[in-house]
Amino acid sequence: MSREHPVRRRSWLDVRWRQFRNAPRPVVRAVTADLAVAVVGGVLLLLDRQSLTHGTTQAGPGDLAPAVALFVVAVVVAGSALTWLWVPQPGPGGGRRRSAWSAMLGLFAALPIAYLVLVLVFQVIGPLLG
Repeated sequence: MSREHPVRRRSWLDVRWRQFRNAPRPVVRAVTADLAVAVVGGVLLLLDRQSLTHGTTQAGPGDLAPAVALFVVAVVVAGSALTWLWVPQPGPGGGRRRSAWSAMLGLFAALPIAYLVLVLVFQVIGPLLG
């Protein structure tokens, strides 16, 4: 008679950590593409904000709104396009197939990344720079 060992129940944190370490490759690629575009755009927004607050540009207080909207659109469009180019659809034959689902993966990853970069730029880094 063999003794079976009971399966150890993992905590919520252990499960999430394992999912983080073993993320699917298409998701990692989509997040990387969106994050690269968002970081470049965030640096440009930070430079624009610094030039407005230090008086090097003649502008009013609401002049960052179009830049922020353009930033979000740029992250969504460029992230979706890069993900469409970079993430092949799985399937038989091993050929690189692309579809709208690849672009949608980039879109779904782009929205929270754009928001997080905006928060980091305007609420964390901006006040630290003065």
